[in-house]
Amino acid sequence: MKYNYYDLIVAGTGFASTFFLKKYLDKNKGGKRVLVLEKGQLFPHAERLKIKRGEHSDFSGINDVWEEKVININKEKKWPFTTGFGGSSNCWWGCTPRFMPSDFKMKTLFGVENDWPVSYEELDPYYEEAEVLMSISGPEGTPFPRKGKYPLPPHTFTAVDKILHQKYGNLYISQPTARASRAVQGGRNACMTHSACDVCAVDAKFTIENSNINVYNNEQVELVYGAEVYSLETVGNVAKKVNYVKDGKDFQISGEVIILGANPIFNSNILLNSGDKNPLTGKGFGEQLGMQVLIYLDNMNNKGGSTWVNANGYMLYDGDHRKDYAACLIEVNNAPYNIRLERGKWLNMASFRMIFEDLPLLTNYISTSANKLVPEIHFKGRSDYAIKGVENMKKVLPGILSCLPVEKLKYLDPFPNEGHIIGGTRMGQSAADSVVDKNMIHHQYRNVFVLGSGSFTTFSASNPTLTLAALSLYSADHSF
Repeated sequence: MKYNYYDLIVAGTGFASTFFLKKYLDKNKGGKRVLVLEKGQLFPHAERLKIKRGEHSDFSGINDVWEEKVININKEKKWPFTTGFGGSSNCWWGCTPRFMPSDFKMKTLFGVENDWPVSYEELDPYYEEAEVLMSISGPEGTPFPRKGKYPLPPHTFTAVDKILHQKYGNLYISQPTARASRAVQGGRNACMTHSACDVCAVDAKFTIENSNINVYNNEQVELVYGAEVYSLETVGNVAKKVNYVKDGKDFQISGEVIILGANPIFNSNILLNSGDKNPLTGKGFGEQLGMQVLIYLDNMNNKGGSTWVNANGYMLYDGDHRKDYAACLIEVNNAPYNIRLERGKWLNMASFRMIFEDLPLLTNYISTSANKLVPEIHFKGRSDYAIKGVENMKKVLPGILSCLPVEKLKYLDPFPNEGHIIGGTRMGQSAADSVVDKNMIHHQYRNVFVLGSGSFTTFSASNPTLTLAALSLYSADHSF
């Protein structure tokens, strides 16, 4: 370490930490001491791609297997994530719709759970800033309020998309996405619809590595790899030191402000290891429920499209039904393996992923284990709210698709994961209903920020990454 004491200590280099640091450094042009402790190593995209292709890589020994980093009590439920520089930006698939305004007012509008302490209107400029930083491809018309155009033009529709967009207008749109629709200055290429977005073959997907945000090259920032943060040392209501393991040895470092930017599993583990007594810390952990619907078409080829998730449908999202059952976001898949194994009908198919919001149940939670570095995940199941949403979808989807020549629908079993890790450190008005406030500052430890989708008050049906990035920008802007 260069110093014994830092103005800012950050755990993690994923979306939450990176976007927070971007705003923090924009507002602090010099003279700050910033230490970033990254659990993993730099695992370059080019080397990940070699391994994906079965080629030799000197990085093949890096342990990036999520199952070995947690104790997952429910083996049927999966929680994939990556560690290392850039966090899960290395494995996400780049879907970036905004939340709907109603998602922030669930209690007021529908009598469900709690309202968020921050509104859509407050986040709007930070949504736009995050979209610019990620060079998002998207349409002009959207079901959520948005000013101006996206940085990149939208991806093109398939034949099915064109019919549904004509029928439903801005309730059926080209998906806003961090998979570039055309080459981006700085090295990202246009999406080639390979449907291998976890490690994009052409580097079209935004990652922290290819972002050109460059916060980790800032002269104020010291980045240390292989440093696993496991707890904070607190005195009264102030966090004084960060405890971490590096090369098998325990270390401490002192700081004025602490930023927890790991994923929600490890942020909860750090707080619990630190003696956080808030009864909600680690509780209400989960993600959305996703299931696939295969749409067999009668004498219609579903050609075209220029990316993997080609469109989003909002026909089952908003409305009074959310008083009783979950919103559903439709992700329209355009993967090359969605074909019918029938002569002359290869492309007579569409594939929709139905994503249902769930509720932050206290029976789903994170706890510590005998190993301070390895948290336990306890997931007991889904809410009735989400299950009722699935049941309603099956009733009304045939009518929604009546503008298509549907031969039959095939509903697949719910998928074991959505790749969206949410909850455990929810935000709210006070410690009575939450762990952090609207700026994601811990209610008790006022010099500790707990970033990321763990702070979400409710889950929403929309993909979380854009919103957590916008929240990081908002938090840093309103706190420094």
